[in-house]
Amino acid sequence: MKHEIDGLVSRMHAAGVPFEDAVKQFERQYIQHVLVKYRGNQCKAAVELGMHRNTLGRKMTELELTMTEVRAAFKRPVRNERPVFSEQRKLAR
Repeated sequence: MKHEIDGLVSRMHAAGVPFEDAVKQFERQYIQHVLVKYRGNQCKAAVELGMHRNTLGRKMTELELTMTEVRAAFKRPVRNERPVFSEQRKLAR
C-alpha cells in the first residue's frame, strides 16, 4: 500500500495539485468509501472513522459530500442493465 500511496503522491505533485486540495480529496474519498460500506449509516461510519456522528456530518458539509452521492454508489442498476439469469432460473425450476 505504501508503494501505491507514494505513486499517487508523486503524480499529484507532478500535476501541481495543492496540498490542501490533495488532503481534501483524500478525506472525501475515504469518508465516502466508509459510508458506502455501511450503506449510508452515519453512526456506524463515524464509529469506524473514530469520530462523533456530529463531527462526521460537519466534515461531510465541509467536504461537500452529500448523501445523494453516497446512495448513488449502492443503488441497484436499472433493470435493463442488470445481468440476465433466465437460463439459471429455468434450470432451478
